[in-house]
Formats: sequence, C-alpha cells, structure tokens
Amino acid sequence: MLFAINYSTQAAALCAQGRLEVDRFKCPDWPDMVAEAQKLRDVAVHFTLKAGRGKIRKTDWEQIARFADQTGTPYINLHLEPRPEDYAGNQTGDQNGIPIDSTDPAHRQRVLERTLEDLWVAVRRFSAERVIAENAPYRPAGNLLRLATEADFITQVVQETGCGLLLDISHALISAHHLGLSAEEYMRQLPVHRLRELHFAGVHNLDGWLQDHLPALPADWETLDWVLERIRSGEWPTPWLLAFEYGGVGEKFADRSEVSVIEEQGGRLYRLISNIHQEE
Repeated sequence: MLFAINYSTQAAALCAQGRLEVDRFKCPDWPDMVAEAQKLRDVAVHFTLKAGRGKIRKTDWEQIARFADQTGTPYINLHLEPRPEDYAGNQTGDQNGIPIDSTDPAHRQRVLERTLEDLWVAVRRFSAERVIAENAPYRPAGNLLRLATEADFITQVVQETGCGLLLDISHALISAHHLGLSAEEYMRQLPVHRLRELHFAGVHNLDGWLQDHLPALPADWETLDWVLERIRSGEWPTPWLLAFEYGGVGEKFADRSEVSVIEEQGGRLYRLISNIHQEE
C-alpha cells in the first residue's frame, strides 16, 4: 500500500525539504497540476468522473487513458454522485427531480439504472478490474441523493459491474451519521471484499454541518485504526493506495493547507503504512 497526499505548494515544499515522505501526490485530472507535481514525486490521478448523472458519455476517454498511462495510475475512479435535478422530468412525478431523502423503490431503480449505465461505459473502455467506484457523503441538507449512498445500493453497483471499491472513510463517517449507523457498521455493509483504494481526512462538525478534507481528529484516527486492522488481519484486501485528502491549490484550500498539519499528520500516516509493510 502506497501513501499519497493531496498536491499543494505546502506539501511540495515539505517534500523538497525532506520534511515529508510520500510515495505519490494525489492530483485531479488537471494537466498543469499533474506536470508540476511530477517534478517531485509520482502522481496518482483522481479523476473527476461522476456516475449517476447521465453525463458520462461526454467524457474524453482518450485523455483519461493518457493521464492513467503517463502517471501509472492503475485505476479509473468514478464518484457515485447522482443529484436530485439529474432526474427532473424522468418519471419521478416531481419537476425538481427525485427528493434528496427519497427511499422510494421506483426512484431507487431509476437511479440504479442510470448509475450502472454510466459505470458500464467506463468498464467497457478499461475493464472491470481497472474501474473503482467511490462512496459519496450523504447529508440531508446536501445535494446528493440518499439512495446512492446506502450500502446495499453501492454493493449492487459493484456486484453488477464487477468493479472495485474506493472507500472514502470520511464520506463513510458522514453518511453513516445521517443514516443512523455507526461508521463501522456502515463500512462493514459496503462491498469491502472489492477494496482497491482508501481516502482519509478529518471530519469536523461545523455548526451542524459535517465537513471533511480537514485535519484528522482523535475520532478519525480511531476509525482509521479500525480500518487498517481489518487490512492487517486479512479480513479486507490491501488497497494499492491510501490518500490523505488534506490540502490543495486555490482559494478553496487557502485555510486547509496548513504546513504543520501536512507535516505532522502526513508523517503519522506514512509511518502507519510503513509499519503495516514491516508486519507482512
């Protein structure tokens, strides 16, 4: 299992100074950022593809393939992120689309069909072994449909397409909270037997809104330890990569790219993964 961190100028500087060890920088599929990050480390491209929105056919698959080949990124990830407005006028009976908290079986079937359609496009292009689906965070006041964050839905998607699972631990914490489950209970219900990649970051309660991509708190580390123990024991397969999703480039990340957090928590994660390798 490799260790990656979101590319940021702060993380790059720490690596250049020998103050941070990473195997790869995690970058979105942005050519300039990928080229900049590759000057220091190998890159793991995190594609901005979304399944369930009915827009996947507009994707430039040749560009996706070039990114993967040029960086040695083994998996093509898709986010399971259908939104209410994506289903407006599609036999939902609601001009605004499917209600965000709907559990209606008819709605579920419609969302499942479109999500599978989108994933199959990627699977046919790259093979099921190279495609991974990422669990999204459900928030009742958010913009992603509850149906697509439920464990049985994600499991069915993985089973029917044969793809792998990108387990975002922070997303799982958020979804579990709003679905009335413990994080461990929720993750056990996911298709973890197809685990291929892990993402991790802190989850903070900001005035009732659970926000991720922040420094890890004690509870986050406890959850990560639980996940890593499943991997150490062989209960779950070993993913190729664990990415720390803290830091980034641009105004959005201006207040969440603290050098001290990247150095301390990035170092802690690198040591955790190194210790797993030593135990093998």
